Amino acid sequence: MMQPAITVAGSRIKPGLQTTVQVPVARLYTYHEMAMPVHVVHGRREGPRLFLCGAIHGDEIMGTEIIRRLIKLKRLKSIRGTLLAVPVVNIYGFLQQSRYSPDRRDLNRFFPGSEKGSLTSQLANTFMQEVVQGSTHGIDLHAGSNHRANLPQIRSDIENPETLRLSKAFKVPVVINARTREGSLRHAATAKGVTALLYEAGEVLRFDEMAIRAGVRGVVSVMEALGMLTPKRSKVSDMDPLIADTTSWVRAPVSGILRMLVPLGGRVVKNSKIGVIADPFGKEEMDIRSPVSGMVIGRLNLPLVHQGDATIHIAHLDRLTGIEPIIEEFREEITEDS
Repeated sequence: MMQPAITVAGSRIKPGLQTTVQVPVARLYTYHEMAMPVHVVHGRREGPRLFLCGAIHGDEIMGTEIIRRLIKLKRLKSIRGTLLAVPVVNIYGFLQQSRYSPDRRDLNRFFPGSEKGSLTSQLANTFMQEVVQGSTHGIDLHAGSNHRANLPQIRSDIENPETLRLSKAFKVPVVINARTREGSLRHAATAKGVTALLYEAGEVLRFDEMAIRAGVRGVVSVMEALGMLTPKRSKVSDMDPLIADTTSWVRAPVSGILRMLVPLGGRVVKNSKIGVIADPFGKEEMDIRSPVSGMVIGRLNLPLVHQGDATIHIAHLDRLTGIEPIIEEFREEITEDS
């Protein structure tokens, strides 16, 4: 059945059309007009409405590149339902290469926002009204912050069967059972009945090719699982991601120069040596040991640390023997898909 036209920021979009709508937001103090671009792919046939967004934190540009590559795919011409793709949500932070809005607020703590609140709150409200409202599903694309890189992973509420199904469909090595934080987009979207996933991968202000390819493949795979796209190949990956209910950061016991010994996706055993911190002259060294067993899902890339700095992020896992095979399979598949 053909679906009806939709309206985004006053623009009426008929079925079968693909266009970009500029959603107005507050001007800069230079009086320069600002707008949040929303790329709309409105299929002819009825189906889910999926929103996809990047750069809620302005320096997390990985999502922007994932969306740029996605909307170039010819497969989207045969989409069922509707895709609303927003490559840059926090346009103010994006221009300044900053995580925050000009008022020094974190946009992902101000959803659902307010029409008469702060600049950040108004931007959150605009996104909710123009993009989230009416959507059935959503994927929020993020990256590590503060010189930290993340292994491609999905964070979601796996107690919800539909969320768990789509989390597995994204085909990344690990799914983190993460509760929604009040003020986050995922929390606000979930409150409106939208099934929402959060993809974490890579580092701020950097492009990680593996993470980008994994993001594009993951979004396409979720769209296939939703029936928005017809699966391209008859052979479907049987990769079953590892599920972690708990994660923890290991902090630097002293200040100094850090040498990390475990890569992203690496397996760690409780009490094993995962890094060394030394003074600039190398006279004193202190080992960092893992307090738990599991998989490295995030790590600090900057080798300079103060006592108490977060250095490595570990997903607590009991099935350690499955870590190496799933990482190897994941990397092989991403290489083949390229």
